[in-house]
Amino acid sequence: MAGGWLTTMKPSFQTEWLALPPKDSHQVLEKISLLAQDPHSDAKVKKQLKYLNGNLHRIRSGDYRIFYTFDEKYVSLLALRRRSDETYDEDYDVEFLGGLEVELGGGSSKAVGPDWEKIFATQPQAKTRLPEPITQELLVSLRVPKECFTRLTRLENREDLLNCPGIPDEILLKLDEYLFERPLVLVTQQPDYLLSDINDLLRFKEGELLAFLLKLSPEQEKFVSWGVNATGPTLVKGGPGTGKSTVALYRVRSILAMLRKRGVENPRILFTTYTNALVKSSRQLLEQLLGKDARFVEVQTADSLVWSILTKSGEAPHYANNEQLRGLLRQAVELAKSRFEGNALQKAAQVVAIERVSIQYLLDEILMVIVGRQLGTLEAYLTATRAGRKMALYASHRKAIWKVQECLNELLNQSGLTTFSHARDLAQALQESASILDRFQAVVIDEAQDLDPSVLRILVELCESPNRLFITADANQSIYNSGFNWSDVHQDLRFQGRTGILRANYRSTREVGEAAQAYLAADMLDAEAVDREYINSGPMPVVRAVQNTNNEALLLARFLPGAAREYRLGVSACAVFCPTENAGRAIAERLTKLGVAANFMSGKELDLSRQGVKVLTLKSSKGLEFPIVALAGFVDSRYPNLPAGLSAEETEEILGRERRTMFVGMTRAMRALMLIVPSSQNSPLLKGFNSTYWNVGKEGESL
Repeated sequence: MAGGWLTTMKPSFQTEWLALPPKDSHQVLEKISLLAQDPHSDAKVKKQLKYLNGNLHRIRSGDYRIFYTFDEKYVSLLALRRRSDETYDEDYDVEFLGGLEVELGGGSSKAVGPDWEKIFATQPQAKTRLPEPITQELLVSLRVPKECFTRLTRLENREDLLNCPGIPDEILLKLDEYLFERPLVLVTQQPDYLLSDINDLLRFKEGELLAFLLKLSPEQEKFVSWGVNATGPTLVKGGPGTGKSTVALYRVRSILAMLRKRGVENPRILFTTYTNALVKSSRQLLEQLLGKDARFVEVQTADSLVWSILTKSGEAPHYANNEQLRGLLRQAVELAKSRFEGNALQKAAQVVAIERVSIQYLLDEILMVIVGRQLGTLEAYLTATRAGRKMALYASHRKAIWKVQECLNELLNQSGLTTFSHARDLAQALQESASILDRFQAVVIDEAQDLDPSVLRILVELCESPNRLFITADANQSIYNSGFNWSDVHQDLRFQGRTGILRANYRSTREVGEAAQAYLAADMLDAEAVDREYINSGPMPVVRAVQNTNNEALLLARFLPGAAREYRLGVSACAVFCPTENAGRAIAERLTKLGVAANFMSGKELDLSRQGVKVLTLKSSKGLEFPIVALAGFVDSRYPNLPAGLSAEETEEILGRERRTMFVGMTRAMRALMLIVPSSQNSPLLKGFNSTYWNVGKEGESL
């Protein structure tokens, strides 16, 4: 191959190389350079092994062996092992692989899953002694901060290492990766990082290079620059784990390069994402990706832009809480009844129309449809399609609801309060009329499916040219909106010929992904048929029924550490998602009492660097990922909490939204997933699991 191969490496290889003595590390670099010229087997130094469909190779480097695969473009460095020649026999190969035949390339790695019954067993597991002491020399070579030395050098077993307090997770996992060799079946599931230059490894070891860039798949790479010079905006859709956010980040680099070619010396690019936690991580990744050019990119949530517009205009909002808002809406209903227009029969019909819907449905109709979609007149509301709303509303119904929203606006103004939807609507009007915020040369919108149309209009208006607008979205992960049509939002949001679909899931295993899809099937907002692809395989997700919260906590206390141990992780790699904050706080408290460190975090308190199991609400899980996930907190709670007397249409819509919320929680799981449900319950959201997709305990059992 002319020009040689590009080189990538797994995190395991990076850790093993860092720990090498200087002489050996330089020798290994020479061998990597040789592979970059030609990785093919020569039956001498480079040997082809029979595993991974013949894709696995190894090359000698003194007392070490470098295991690698390659394709027509990339050499992937998997692992570095020190062994004498006599240990390199077929038995070692099998042990190193994890005793499995695995396939790479277009397929997924076939991994034998954990023995769930063994994990759920009550017998305590014996602690595993470290194969060698943790020395200061080792810590220096692995670039561990000195302030961690005292605690780490005292450790004697693996369990204490993985749960060592006060030490960041990434350091603990790096040490564990060095001390306990990963079977290849686990290594192949790690991401690939690019080595733009072989000497970047030395620069990294010496602290000149802070991190390596993630290698994109060909599918992802295509959309990084696809349509960058088109005449209109670009939309990339994809299910959970397909890398939409990663593509969006790399898209910034392509846009920046395009603007530079056009002579823009100091461009301004806006990158918006959904939560504050994602803002922080996105900034870090952009700094890694762009270097000094990251200063040209502003990373914010869409609502932070709304706040900026309002405060700069002297309109700092005071938001009504849920209790205040419901109280005002009830007052608005009574006020509207006295103002309904028409004859006695028409007025009576409007009263009936209002009373047939619940307060929550009425509130959602006002905030999500009328205000959120900026329907400024009764005529516009009467003809609106109301995409995603299940209950049919005729003209008399809509006239009554319109009068209620007028009364609600009046009461909000009198009380000096507002809602997020009203604030977004006002911010859009202010930006459109007065250009409160300066425009950007380009705007990248990540996870757009839960944004109000009013916010999308702000973002469109902040972009100098529609062809520099890039959007990622997945309607089936929408946990707030019920759907809308892009063309109804803004005339510039027309994506004909500029809509791409990411199909390959790099986060979750096939088993987790397909189980979640089967769960969601009836409530998809985007039912477009897509051939889903998966890179990884693993155990079937688990469903277990329990009678009470004590049994739930005991099951979690066995599952989380047990699954973490199976995947060679600490409990900090685990998360529990709950329907409410109260349920989450109770679970965190019970786990801690059982000896499993756990912290409940609200969306505003999210700190992924804290050690222990992360306990979050289902809605706070959006945009995150964890190797091991449990959905719990449904025992002794009504989920969903459906008020009495709801119509079938209201019930269907609420259940659909909550099912998508559950789907989002399930798809945060990378390797292992468990769902705990009450043994006595009637919620349609917590039953219907069958053994085709879920491990439901006893053979043939269905929940």
